[in-house]
Amino acid sequence: KLLKKNLPGPFTFILKSSNAVPKLLKNKKRTIGVRIPKNNIVSDLIAALNRPLLSISLKNNNEDEYLTDPQLIYDRYGKLVDAVVDGGEGGLTPSALIDCTVNPYEIIREGEGEIIL
Repeated sequence: KLLKKNLPGPFTFILKSSNAVPKLLKNKKRTIGVRIPKNNIVSDLIAALNRPLLSISLKNNNEDEYLTDPQLIYDRYGKLVDAVVDGGEGGLTPSALIDCTVNPYEIIREGEGEIIL
């Protein structure tokens, strides 16, 4: 119910992983973070591929800031990844992080958007 009320949106939910999760994505806690952003580019890519996407945030070398400019990301990582999609500059506010492996749910990090409980 929590996910249905809040997705798509700026939230990452930590869930218990199962054997269906590829080994590459498994961790010692046996959890996985799931995010379904409200973004047409991402939605269209997922629909076309009929697969989930793996994404990460990119820190700017040894600095505390994140890279959000698609051109800078392409210049630095374009030869290391399959694709860089230019959807404009991203924001710097992180998604809220909610741990659904505990009862009651725990908000680990406040972020963009208000969680509906």
